[in-house]
Amino acid sequence: VELVQKMVDGITKIIAMEEELAAKNAGGGEVAAVGFKLPEIEPGFDAWLQGQLAASPADVKDTDEFRYLTFSELPPFTDLHKSLMRKTMTPELFAKLKDVKTSKGYTLSNGMQAGVLRPHLGVGFTAGDEECFEVFKEVIYPIVQGWHKFDPATQEHKSDLDPSKLTFSDEQAALFSKYVKSTRVRAARNISGYSLPAGTSKEDRLAVEEVLKQAFGGLPDELKGTYYPLGDLTPEQEDALQAGGFLFQKPGPMQLLGAAGAGRDWPSGRGIFHNESKTVLCWCNEEDQCRIIAMEDGGDIKGVFGRFCALSDSIKTASEANGKSLMYDAKLGFLGTCPSNLGTGLRASVMIVLPELNKDVHKLEEICAGFDLQPRGSSGEHSAAVGGKWDISNKQRIGFSEVELVQKMVDGITKIIAMEEELAAKNAGGGEVAAVGFKLPEIE
Repeated sequence: VELVQKMVDGITKIIAMEEELAAKNAGGGEVAAVGFKLPEIEPGFDAWLQGQLAASPADVKDTDEFRYLTFSELPPFTDLHKSLMRKTMTPELFAKLKDVKTSKGYTLSNGMQAGVLRPHLGVGFTAGDEECFEVFKEVIYPIVQGWHKFDPATQEHKSDLDPSKLTFSDEQAALFSKYVKSTRVRAARNISGYSLPAGTSKEDRLAVEEVLKQAFGGLPDELKGTYYPLGDLTPEQEDALQAGGFLFQKPGPMQLLGAAGAGRDWPSGRGIFHNESKTVLCWCNEEDQCRIIAMEDGGDIKGVFGRFCALSDSIKTASEANGKSLMYDAKLGFLGTCPSNLGTGLRASVMIVLPELNKDVHKLEEICAGFDLQPRGSSGEHSAAVGGKWDISNKQRIGFSEVELVQKMVDGITKIIAMEEELAAKNAGGGEVAAVGFKLPEIE
């Protein structure tokens, strides 16, 4: 009864919105943000949110479907709010920064909004442009330290995109070829002078798209391909991109990007690029201005990393040809929308089959942690993998260079394969294997 009643009440409200929109389109007046709905968190907090929404002045970034709130006071966070933003945001800090905004108009409230509306988020703060990292560094630096265990106040990041420095022996290549089903390296790149998706204007979003299209047009022959604007996709193109796992969707209201405003004016200015062999892929104006991805079936990590570096260089060159540069900070590295993806922002991963280690998920997680790697099963973290097929990637993002992080992944996977083979030999009657899950750390 309760479920059917909820459906009836929901449909009633949807019909009301439909009729209100129909009246507007027939000349019946304005309809304010009918697509924007506050979440239900706890009754007292929900009432506070409603009051804040009603009192919030119009923001030039607002659309019919999305509203930016202006918080007049520090939110009365509930026990459900777990983010680092919530832990960082004291009454004194809020009072100090609540009226501060960047030159592009991104405010403290804009940055906090996703973390206030979505209590489950771990970071809870988004950057709307490059200037945020200076204007709101008293919020961002503690978040970075809490998330990455890296202190930007005292440490500096380093970058190294020279794939020739990666050590990958013939023996390792043979092992990877046997066990690794696919390899992927991805990271975000953003162009200085334009807003990030959570704070962007239509004009900046389209300008970013033009710079990226120029970059795609200047790629070397093996990387040349086609750019597909999301708004112009034919049903056949959409099906093909979906089948390849290339298509990204409009962010839902419960997701970070949806709550932060990165889904406004969808799908304008968004698109997907891939080369003919589908070994490089770029997402335009999703979480960041550009998500660059290099990938292929098998375990040729050196080749994949090389293509990734070539992609990064091409976007840098195109930016400079337009009088711009990539967003980069000596302390924080490559800058992006979410503080969880600063530094290299790089995730190097392999899809690897480990039938023996798959029998004990917790043991595999302990082993991976010893190598600063993160395993994901078929249903995400802390779940088993169907068919023993695991997605394993570097855990760290900042404080190490790109070459160092990919090397750590290569070396860790090599040792994990050795453990897998040792367990397989034992289970086939080849003798005892002692404590493969226990690994001393490498310190000096």
